[in-house]
Amino acid sequence: MNGCLEVGLRLAQTGELMGRHGAAIFIADAPGLDFLNSVATPVDTVIDWIDDGEGLLSWLEQAQLVPTDVVKKIRAKTPAREIEKIADHARSLREWFRRFVLEHKGRPLALTDLTELEPLNRLLGRDEACYRMVLRPGGRPAAPELQIARRWSSPEALLLPIAEAVARLLCAEDFSNVRACEGPACTLLFADHTRGHVRRWCSMAICGNRAKQAAHRQRLKSSQHRRAPGGER
Repeated sequence: MNGCLEVGLRLAQTGELMGRHGAAIFIADAPGLDFLNSVATPVDTVIDWIDDGEGLLSWLEQAQLVPTDVVKKIRAKTPAREIEKIADHARSLREWFRRFVLEHKGRPLALTDLTELEPLNRLLGRDEACYRMVLRPGGRPAAPELQIARRWSSPEALLLPIAEAVARLLCAEDFSNVRACEGPACTLLFADHTRGHVRRWCSMAICGNRAKQAAHRQRLKSSQHRRAPGGER
């Protein structure tokens, strides 16, 4: 199981996290869906990792969407109330995109009108990103790769890597493979990239195991009923 998921769920189960800024969940196999999973009910309690400005900074750093040095710089130089406003914008974007994903998941994406994506295009239009050639770390032999470089000219730029992740999901992912965990109370979403597209759970160790336990209990109950006086033989 993903280490962050294991830590996050353990803390949630013990009541130590309860929506604050601990280890986030990254099980979606797609950064755009991981963004939607920044609020979730993986166990029994709703957890929102971007419920305030500090939560947004922490989540962006854990998601590796914003470099640690940029997060530290923005945290040190930006008034808390300004980062709170950016977090509010991020939550609004998240819920807009959630509605879109829940409407379109499970079948090929067939957009006939790009006006449906206008909120995303407006945000993408504010990006000041450029590209640069860098050497891939540890590459043997050394090989260059094209890397995006943002200028981070204002705190609002924190929203831009999120917008990019969402846009890449829309452009590159087969929405037939976008699924919701089948756990009855679980709200996590993921892209099913397994062979045969047979993934059903956010994690076999949590929701998958719960389903197995529930099925086992049902089999025991049925077996006991058949053995009881007057039961089926």
